[in-house]
Amino acid sequence: MLFPCISHHGGTRGVTGSCHQLHLDSDHSLLIDCGLEQGLEARGASPGQLGFDISGIQALIITHVHLDHVGRIPALFAAGFRGPIFCSEPSARLLPLVLEDAYKLEISREPAQVARYLAFLQERIVPLAFERWHELVERPGMRCAIRLQRAGHLLGSAYVECEVMLGEVATRVVFSGDLGAPDNPLLRPLVPPERADLLVLESTYGDRLHPDRSERRKGLEAAIDRALADDGTILIPAFSLGRTQELLYELEDILHRKALLNEPGGRVEGNFRDWSRLPVILDSPLARRITGVYRELHQFWRAEASGRVLQGREPLGFRQLITIDSHAQHQQVVNHLKSTGRPAIVIAGNGMCSGGRIVNYLKAMLGDPRHEVLFVGYQAKGTPGAVIQASEGAEGFVQIDLDGQMYEIRAKVMTLGGYSGHADQAGLVRFALGCVGPGARVLLVHGDDGAKRALARVLEAACVKAGCRVEVTIAAGMSC
Repeated sequence: MLFPCISHHGGTRGVTGSCHQLHLDSDHSLLIDCGLEQGLEARGASPGQLGFDISGIQALIITHVHLDHVGRIPALFAAGFRGPIFCSEPSARLLPLVLEDAYKLEISREPAQVARYLAFLQERIVPLAFERWHELVERPGMRCAIRLQRAGHLLGSAYVECEVMLGEVATRVVFSGDLGAPDNPLLRPLVPPERADLLVLESTYGDRLHPDRSERRKGLEAAIDRALADDGTILIPAFSLGRTQELLYELEDILHRKALLNEPGGRVEGNFRDWSRLPVILDSPLARRITGVYRELHQFWRAEASGRVLQGREPLGFRQLITIDSHAQHQQVVNHLKSTGRPAIVIAGNGMCSGGRIVNYLKAMLGDPRHEVLFVGYQAKGTPGAVIQASEGAEGFVQIDLDGQMYEIRAKVMTLGGYSGHADQAGLVRFALGCVGPGARVLLVHGDDGAKRALARVLEAACVKAGCRVEVTIAAGMSC
């Protein structure tokens, strides 16, 4: 076996479960991500089982804290892993929140047990600063250092550069993690690494291009304006981490500008006249806690977003934002909005309507044409969100099964593009071309088969056009 080489323990048969083992020699390795396979990709997997041998793993390195990149950490602990968990400083704050929520849902809510688990986790987390090299392994004839760089996917997300020295031979291995799309209003843009001899590249949107993101705030404002003309509630299904914070940031900007325009003497815009009283309801305990961490870590935001804080604005904690915590409060809000029809914007999880508090809002409001369901994210096939989304523009009688009961869809349904958290095909190609040189290798992971094949073709052609022949392969079990 030639070193360094990589074993793939997930992220090769779809878009979830990212987990890659970088073998430095026969006895020492690093684990990059330890994610959970989800949806159809989880078929055949044993719940709570790690699925691979952990002997020789010196450390776990986390690119970001979505469950498809960190959800197998409890199984890693159960298998006996006691090494450090390296991640960026924001990820070090967010990881315990995400894993605590998952632990309570899947294992136990018993307070003492949860506290022990979190203490055990916290002891192993080692935050690393961006853009600095950190020595991880140093032995006679072998050395490995890593550097985290901003990936632009969500707060704290990183791609990982690994500099492996075996004797006098240096190999730069780069793991992309999930790369963000440009123009994220909160996050600093990603910059490709200076070089990569071996690039492990995600391919989630390797077969498509995103719509222009520059107009998405105007699209959100127009969608809200239309919906509020009917004095209804706008329901936005959104995941707690990343998408929710982007939405809050853009809603604050819309409300801030509306308030200025609708002051005495200002020009009233749109159909809804009293934007200053429009409540924005965040109904997710996890999203509330994550948003609190985002607010505290505004030094990691992009300059424009941080500038709003310096101006005295609260982009993620504005006056009209109402956060709901307890289940009793949640049910009261659902009943109040259903009975009064008061205009409001509700953001609740989960993002695909397959569970969480958004389901109770849907049950209460889908049958009323005053209301609107606004999708801002991908809806996986077979999920309730995909069924509701498919009813957009449909005529006639449409129903959906929610928790075993059929509900008629009479509410308006709309999909707003431009909110993907992933780089599209052009962004992935641009990232790869920025770091690979002649003789480099690219391994495609974290994507459906069609997306990986399409990206491989386009990337190979782009490299040839650039005068740089690069080997592009679709990763399987072992890559050496």
